[in-house]
Amino acid sequence: MFTLILSFLFQNIPFQSGNERLGCFFLIQAVQKPVEKEYFSHFFNTQKNTEIHKYSLVLAFSMIEVNRNPDLLPNMSLVFSFQENICDWESEFPTVIEANIADYGALPNYTCKDNLCGVALTGLNWATTLLLYTILNNFKSQQYLHLTYGHFHPVLSDHEKFPYLYQMASDDTSLALALVSFIIHFSWNWIGLAISDNDQGTQFLSYLKRGMEKNAVCFAFVSMIPVNMHLYMSRAEVYYSQIMTSSTNVVIIYGDTGSTLAVSFRMWESLGLQRLWITTTQWDVTPSMKDNLYGLFAFGHHHGVISGFKNFVQTLNPVTYSNENLAKLEWMHFNCEVSASKWKTLKNFSSNHSLEWLMEHTFEVTFTEGSYNIYNAVYTIAHVLHEMTFQKFHSLPIAKGKVQNYVCSKLGAPLRKIHFTNPVGDRVNMNQEDKLQEEYDIFYIWNFPQGLAFKVKIGLFSPYFRNGQQLHLSEDMIEWARGSTQMPTSVCSADCGPGFRKFRKKEMSACCFDCSPCPENEISNETNLEMCVPCSEDKYANTGQNDCIQKALIFLSYEDPLGMALSLVALGFSAFTAVILGIFVKHHNTPLVKANNSTLTYILLLSLIFCFLCPLLFIGHPDSVTCILQQITFGVLFTVAISTVLAKTITVILAFKVTAPQRMMKYFLLSGVSTYIIPICTLIQVIVCAVCLGVSPSSVDIDAQSEHGHIIIVCNKGSVTCFYSVLGYLACLTFVSFTLAFLSRNLPGAFNEAKSITFSMLVVCSVWVTFLPVYHSTKGKIMVAVEIISILASSSGMLVCIFIPKCYIILFRPEKNSVKIIREKSSSHTHIS
Repeated sequence: MFTLILSFLFQNIPFQSGNERLGCFFLIQAVQKPVEKEYFSHFFNTQKNTEIHKYSLVLAFSMIEVNRNPDLLPNMSLVFSFQENICDWESEFPTVIEANIADYGALPNYTCKDNLCGVALTGLNWATTLLLYTILNNFKSQQYLHLTYGHFHPVLSDHEKFPYLYQMASDDTSLALALVSFIIHFSWNWIGLAISDNDQGTQFLSYLKRGMEKNAVCFAFVSMIPVNMHLYMSRAEVYYSQIMTSSTNVVIIYGDTGSTLAVSFRMWESLGLQRLWITTTQWDVTPSMKDNLYGLFAFGHHHGVISGFKNFVQTLNPVTYSNENLAKLEWMHFNCEVSASKWKTLKNFSSNHSLEWLMEHTFEVTFTEGSYNIYNAVYTIAHVLHEMTFQKFHSLPIAKGKVQNYVCSKLGAPLRKIHFTNPVGDRVNMNQEDKLQEEYDIFYIWNFPQGLAFKVKIGLFSPYFRNGQQLHLSEDMIEWARGSTQMPTSVCSADCGPGFRKFRKKEMSACCFDCSPCPENEISNETNLEMCVPCSEDKYANTGQNDCIQKALIFLSYEDPLGMALSLVALGFSAFTAVILGIFVKHHNTPLVKANNSTLTYILLLSLIFCFLCPLLFIGHPDSVTCILQQITFGVLFTVAISTVLAKTITVILAFKVTAPQRMMKYFLLSGVSTYIIPICTLIQVIVCAVCLGVSPSSVDIDAQSEHGHIIIVCNKGSVTCFYSVLGYLACLTFVSFTLAFLSRNLPGAFNEAKSITFSMLVVCSVWVTFLPVYHSTKGKIMVAVEIISILASSSGMLVCIFIPKCYIILFRPEKNSVKIIREKSSSHTHIS
């Protein structure tokens, strides 16, 4: 099936091995006589295809302009000659050359004298141009200067091998930059390339590859189509498979138009490959079916508009010339036969409106590159001859009406260096090394039904603009395939959206990648990022990992239900303790209060009031001041409370011992030695706290890692040694108090507090022993709450165990709060003793 399709294409494309339509070559000469416009009518009698006819009209128009210019070659005219078979190439190439050699009339300026030079203007492909150059310049009788209006080819630029060969076209050094800028504009990075496998294609590949590598654009495939037809036939299926299996939607085509590359393009087009094609204006890129293409762009050298050419074409009357070729050409464009009746009707037209339409839509009244090169070639020849003739570079015999003969060695040097400004205003420079970089017009092919197409200019590329502004496009003039306004994409890998990062495997191209989600707490808010950005410590990544959200601050606040409850409990206990203090103050003269050392009782109650208020330092947003006060305040106040309990215990023991006849015990009791216990014990704790404050003070600790989406703000206890030193000292006091109280629990005496103190110290020990493991297993505000609860529990344990029984007797059993009861208890104690 594939072979049948390929065979069909070879029969229907304008390129056939052994019978090639390669274009005309014209032999130009200067004559010492005026030449009228009708002189060129004999050329229009020749039956030619559309492309050749267009070039012939441009050549005639250019020569008429030069001949009418009084400042250029005055009293001289340019003319050209040709043969019909040289334009059509209906026979083999060597046969044509042989025929022309045999007929000297076909070679103007031919003479038997040596050192005479002819001028040939050729548009053949580079290989045929070389063959023609070799044959014509090997005649000993005459040499030829060859000016080519075809596409630039690096092989033809070797001046040492081809000293008399000149290319009007410029090298496409900036075409690669223009294509890359165009590709980047549409955010494409996965491009296919089909080029001819020759020096021209290799050079273009080098330019394009260099530009693409700088801008992170990659080749999906590179098909180098061999020029040899037999070699191409053997590999055609490989090239077809290569483009079919590729994921790219954009393919660049660059190379000779009359070559196997053209075969490939027509084959791909006919097989319905939906691709966006990018090529140069020298190609016949008119598509046959709209649905087969996403779109088609063509790049051409920028040049000015030659307005007079359109009027020149419109003034031509096809019926003026014999053989009716122009009229036939118009009708044959629509695949119609020129019947006698139609031809008769056409003769009645006073102006050539149909030819005007044909020129606009087939010939392109705006010059193509080949037409513009012919235009410049004529003016180049005219300027060189003008300098040679009128600036006396070489003395020439002038005979009226005769052709001017020149020596190629004398004519070639100024031709290679000539530079001038053509009538359009463009600078023409024949020195390829001094030529400026080319600007490029960008065309888009509009497709219409029935295979009609219209080429419209949509933009311009200029390497002289600033970077980033070199390309100017009117995208509103682009209509993509099937009426879609959405641009086709051509990327190797789909974009990695926000929340993902791209990574490449070793075997992947630079434009290809895989996507993976960002790591935890990292984001990407742009497409195709290679690295995700970590969120700062005070923020965390959202679910989509495309934005960092501010973390919520977590601390035990007064607005928090737990914080509110604990603060109310603390205030309640503090108030309750104050009430108990008031009761004891009110009943300070009662035996119960007096028997338990009222001074120590007041100190203990006051310390407990402030101990209950200490949790308020733990609630709210921590700062450096509150963090320092938390540990110092509670440590000192609770030390006062424990040391007071210790003093009470010692007082009970001394009170019991004083009943025995021991003067020493009586001395301690009467001297108030127990009252010194409180300041001494408190001073020791103050010293410990001061050392801790100096060595490693407490500070605000921000924990942004423990809990996702939250920042835990707590007070850092500072040095662990200092923290446990404070607690250890409190534990020692508590243990001593508990031990003494436990040993004196059964001592006789009225209102003995030993049992109450024993239970209170037992509660305190239980609370703080439980506190340590729980405290270290929690974090955040729960840890703070545990510490507050421990403070409240230990303080309330002391309050309840020591003072509630006394308050009960004072308030509800006042009969027990009497001297009589004390005496009875004392008597029973004495009796027992």
